[in-house]
Amino acid sequence: MYQATLPPEQAIGHILRHNLADARGHKAFAKGHRLAEADLPRLHGLGVERLRVAVLEPGDVHEDEAARRLAAAVCGPGIAATAPASSRVNLLAEARSVVHIDVERLLQINQIDGLTIATLPSFALARAGKRIATIKIIPFAVEEQALAAAEAIGRAGAPVVALAPLRPARVGVVLVGSAAARERISAGVLPAITARVAELGSAVIATHYVAPEELAVAGAIGQLRDSGAELVIVAGETSIMDRDDVTPQGIRMAGGRVEHYGAPVEPGNLLLLAYIGAGDARIPVLGAPGCVRSRDTNIVDLLLPRLLAGEYIARRDIVALGHGGLLG
Repeated sequence: MYQATLPPEQAIGHILRHNLADARGHKAFAKGHRLAEADLPRLHGLGVERLRVAVLEPGDVHEDEAARRLAAAVCGPGIAATAPASSRVNLLAEARSVVHIDVERLLQINQIDGLTIATLPSFALARAGKRIATIKIIPFAVEEQALAAAEAIGRAGAPVVALAPLRPARVGVVLVGSAAARERISAGVLPAITARVAELGSAVIATHYVAPEELAVAGAIGQLRDSGAELVIVAGETSIMDRDDVTPQGIRMAGGRVEHYGAPVEPGNLLLLAYIGAGDARIPVLGAPGCVRSRDTNIVDLLLPRLLAGEYIARRDIVALGHGGLLG
């Protein structure tokens, strides 16, 4: 591609490099417009004698086609790519999903001159129709060799831009507290949990209120598991204070294993995540800190969508939340 300044008749088929305005200052032709013979009368009417244009050469790929091809190379299932317009393609979530980005390969593509992909951060929640990434080609055309290199990076593994759709799940809740606090906890904690679950397309199937005793917690978790709960959320009068507190001990008695306690996230430091069972029968147990009663974004909002998408969240995944973990 090279630049040229040509009379209108010789500019036919080439790309306008700058906007052209009429006598009133209104846009008559937009930059990026590929000039056609039908444009000549209007150009002459505007008194245009010469035009600055971009001339594509063999091996050049027009910006819109380049954006379309790059989108096809990087996006995974459940993502809709819009038609290219002005060298841009947007990637939209087709259903409520958790975003997964291969950051390293995204960086490799963005290091190729003229190609840009901007995305939501990994693990962001995307609702149906939400834009999760936008692809913009900077020049009017890119070389085929550069575009092919980007396509190769995009297809070198799992999709660079991927979605994990949320699935409707049966959620059980265990509220832990004294008899005197039952009304306060049920009114202050349960509605916030139920609303979060419902907003993500799942439902609370049962709630147990138990005393702060290990056997009581274990029994409630076991009953919920036997009732078909696919996720258990435990919350209560006080947050879990350490790995040997009542709730983690109750989880162990129910046959569970604590994956991690404590999170580098504020609000939500006193988070516990455990699992009961193995393989396809494994269910997560989320020990929610006191901040769960607030609808302000906290650690539960970071982890709950991922769990409902079926993701196995390991200790390292929670520790990694420290970068960007200051939410308030």
